[in-house]
Amino acid sequence: MANPIQEAIAKRAAKELEHGQIINLGIGIPTLVANYVEHNHVFFHTENGMLGVEDVSEDDIDPNIVNAGKFAVGEAIGASYFDSAASFAMIRGGHVDVAILGVLQVDEHARIANWAVPGKNIIGVGGAMDLLVGARKVIVTMTHTSKDGKSKILKECNYPITSTRSVDMIITDLAVFKYIDGQLHLVELMQGADLETVEANTEASFINALK
Repeated sequence: MANPIQEAIAKRAAKELEHGQIINLGIGIPTLVANYVEHNHVFFHTENGMLGVEDVSEDDIDPNIVNAGKFAVGEAIGASYFDSAASFAMIRGGHVDVAILGVLQVDEHARIANWAVPGKNIIGVGGAMDLLVGARKVIVTMTHTSKDGKSKILKECNYPITSTRSVDMIITDLAVFKYIDGQLHLVELMQGADLETVEANTEASFINALK
């Protein structure tokens, strides 16, 4: 079950979505974003082959209809199905407007690590590598620090990076960053956070662009 911190991050990410967009939601916090979309005219895509994903009640679950994380989903009106090859062609062809990803780490060049922790079982890259290459805008949603209190926004990732493509926006429980002209810009503080806390918990260099 999601906690209030995760819900707050997802709610902020939902504000970035616009009418008519095709959106791919990653596993974890990104799956919560659909709960906060203020209009019904966005189309959720899952890389295992469906466009028009929506929530489903327990009474209506079809075990054959799941998203890429193997969670049961429902069919929005007008939903369509296709094979995995066609789905990834949509991604690689630039037809996904926004990808929202959960990650393990991000560096000061906005490159992410999301698929492997050295010394542990491989998590798997899933569709993230393709989404980083093909999605028009990529947003990261994550907690600002790990469970042991260490920054997850680093000068350099010490986990294997997923792609050399930089993400466009990072949304954490403390702050919102945009990657502009090769540098991270702090553009917003989350509710209850202050600049001193963000600075103390961010290893990467960033520009303070708070208004």
